[in-house]
Amino acid sequence: MSKPLEGFWIMDVGSGGGILSEPLARLGASVVGLEASEESIKVAQTHLISDSAIRDRIRYVHGTVEEVAESQAGKFDAVVVSEVLEHVSDASLFVTYACKLVRPGGSIFFTTINKTQLAYLLGIVVAEQILHLVPAGTHDWEKFVPPADLQDMLEKNNFVTRLIHGMCYNPLTKRWSWVKDTSVNYALHAVKSPSAEGQEGDIWASQDSTKSPTK
Repeated sequence: MSKPLEGFWIMDVGSGGGILSEPLARLGASVVGLEASEESIKVAQTHLISDSAIRDRIRYVHGTVEEVAESQAGKFDAVVVSEVLEHVSDASLFVTYACKLVRPGGSIFFTTINKTQLAYLLGIVVAEQILHLVPAGTHDWEKFVPPADLQDMLEKNNFVTRLIHGMCYNPLTKRWSWVKDTSVNYALHAVKSPSAEGQEGDIWASQDSTKSPTK
């Protein structure tokens, strides 16, 4: 299997049961899955123990972005924040902490929900109240973040947005697809200025670059 992410260190913020951490590791990345829920980490670690192909490439850490932002500032080639931003109480502060983790020239990726009436209709009324795709009360429309607002937050942290793309979920096939329309779900990729301040060193202060993230 091709491993295009070989040599890259990636943090998966809100890693849950490892749904993104695992495929990233299969593509060759060394992944740190950061998760605030101990139960979710237990689930992810259970998956990992039985998978010898990737278990040395992933380390799951119980904590929050705020707790690790300073000690791990500038140490990741990329940070992935998928379906997390729409749940935080202070999006601007959260984005600032997440941005600290990225090395100069590195990337940050978000997938989240736009703050539109259509997003309210499909993301809350349909998904929660009619189809019951997620438990009622999972989403709060007031916490949804428009792409322009997220771009502004990123610019204040020395990032330049490279791509914004819409995403559409088909409940019949249970598959996501890329679309031009960003009025409901969208993905954003931004790159940190190469001149921004950053720290050097391996993840979690390891002095041995040959070590895996689990050691």
